[in-house]
Amino acid sequence: MKSLADLAALRAKCQAEIAAREKGKTLVIIGMGTCGIAAGAREVQKALEEELAAHNVDNVIIKQTGCIGMCEQEVLVDIARFGEARVTYGKVKPEHVKALVEEHIINGRVVPELVVGRFPDANQDKGFGDVPKYSDIEFCKKQQHLVLEHCGVIDPDSLEEYVALGGYEGLAKALTAMKPEEVIDQVKKSGLRGRGGGGFPTGMKWQFCRNSVADQKYVICNADEGDPGAFMDRSVMEGDPHRMVEGMAIGGYAMGATEGYIYARAEYPLAIKRLRAAIAAAEQAGFLGENIFGSGFNFHLQVKEGAGAFVCGEETALMQSIEGKRGMPRPRPPFPAVSGLWGKPSNINNVETFANVAMIIVKGADWYAGMGTEGSKGTKVFALTGKIKHTGLAEVEMGTTIREIIFEVGGGIANDKKFKAVQIGGPSGGCLPESMLDLPVDYDSLIKAGAMMGSGGLVVMDETTCMVDVARFFLTFTQSESCGKCTPCREGTKRMLEILNRIIDGKGREGDIELLEDLAGVIKDTALCGLGQTAPNPVLATLRYFRDEYEAHIKEHRCPAGACSALTKFVISDRCKGCGLCKRNCPVQAISGEPGKQHMIDTTKCIKCGACMANCPFKAIDRE
Repeated sequence: MKSLADLAALRAKCQAEIAAREKGKTLVIIGMGTCGIAAGAREVQKALEEELAAHNVDNVIIKQTGCIGMCEQEVLVDIARFGEARVTYGKVKPEHVKALVEEHIINGRVVPELVVGRFPDANQDKGFGDVPKYSDIEFCKKQQHLVLEHCGVIDPDSLEEYVALGGYEGLAKALTAMKPEEVIDQVKKSGLRGRGGGGFPTGMKWQFCRNSVADQKYVICNADEGDPGAFMDRSVMEGDPHRMVEGMAIGGYAMGATEGYIYARAEYPLAIKRLRAAIAAAEQAGFLGENIFGSGFNFHLQVKEGAGAFVCGEETALMQSIEGKRGMPRPRPPFPAVSGLWGKPSNINNVETFANVAMIIVKGADWYAGMGTEGSKGTKVFALTGKIKHTGLAEVEMGTTIREIIFEVGGGIANDKKFKAVQIGGPSGGCLPESMLDLPVDYDSLIKAGAMMGSGGLVVMDETTCMVDVARFFLTFTQSESCGKCTPCREGTKRMLEILNRIIDGKGREGDIELLEDLAGVIKDTALCGLGQTAPNPVLATLRYFRDEYEAHIKEHRCPAGACSALTKFVISDRCKGCGLCKRNCPVQAISGEPGKQHMIDTTKCIKCGACMANCPFKAIDRE
């Protein structure tokens, strides 16, 4: 393969072969990402195969795909009879399979109670060249899928399907029609910023590495994704691995690097498996390896499994880990673009950053720069977790407000409780209150508000959440994950955590808030790496917006959210009918009372587990 014309011919061939193979067939597409498998996708597939065999149905093709983002609806199963619109079923279990086979596959009748969405038309009639779009799912209406465009649509193990949808066209164009400097110029003009944390301009970072003179350079993908509640990169690697591989190869050409590493956490076995399969398929097809597209450019790629240390998300620690050393940050300068992996110029971007590159090269910088805000272009993928109705992945245009993401995409607060805060940016981010809901999601706005984009974790909290406890949770994580190399991070976070524990245990004292602020300032100013410098952010953000909760804990020995057990007690009100359910469900026999009369809780025995409140049908138990 030597040119764009050769690739176009291959694309047409792939489309024709897929269309011929699927012509007249019913497609059954099962979500086989980690979330789908955990929900029982393999068991559903087995039940489908058995049920189809029992009915002697042989005109069905069962395919796997990645996660489309609706994780809370897994197992997701799409059924598309030839010439008919594709229908997506959610929360499918093996016991549902019989109805799906007999009603939809055999008789063409949709099973309405399981439907979560439909595609507007029958894409099979058009061949495989078009990506189908959802039309009537609230979760998807506000979204704009670029990075996730193929996730939930293609078989991630099929190079043929990726090529049929335009795969490797960006690499072909870069190698056959553009100089390395032109590629970097396009990435600069696009406004693409790093999606892994700080949002540094990607094109500028590539330029620094390009300018370094050396006999060897490296391109590295940070696929470690250590933030609690973050799973954006995993879903891209599992659902569309070739997109990231292609982006890395383009980056290697632009910077003059011939070798690349994908640093993926070992806890992502499915992502690693699919990445390695994608690399092998790309090498066999000539998209990786020697003399790619006859350009003289060589690029080899391999996967390095990380041991799960959060600090290895920091680029200098990550490179230490690849070299076989203990993952610990080192001072900068020199920066990786000058002296990185094995002392050679190196560039590190994360999965989502590389996944944007090929489409920028194919469609142009102006197209990409036309989306988003002045300083934040394109889209961003978020992992929606916490007290939200629709958990999963959402990709929205930069500048979309937090309110739109939570209430339009995410469906609002679970159990219709009151919104309290959203934690954005992972352990390095911050908690934003209700007054900030209309803040646009972009790098600069979030920094000004005391948070950060981070990799894209978005944790929603309701009125039952204690913000002091939230700060403790994230600080506990960063303190335990500290590599210990520098004193401010190692010791400073430990002292901050001791203060937070004291406050939550009801032993807070005057001056604790000021001491937390002083320690946070010292750590931010003196910690060695970015992870240490941002570790105090959750504490500072909660102090900024929820200072009254800290003061209530310290001065009134009261937790306003009723979440801190040391500062909470359960009381049975006069609404009690004496049914005895609370008494029977109390694990420590702390409740007494006669049938038909108001019961009482012995606070000296109560362990504050909440079982009484959960089992009271009259809502007669209050938390004070």
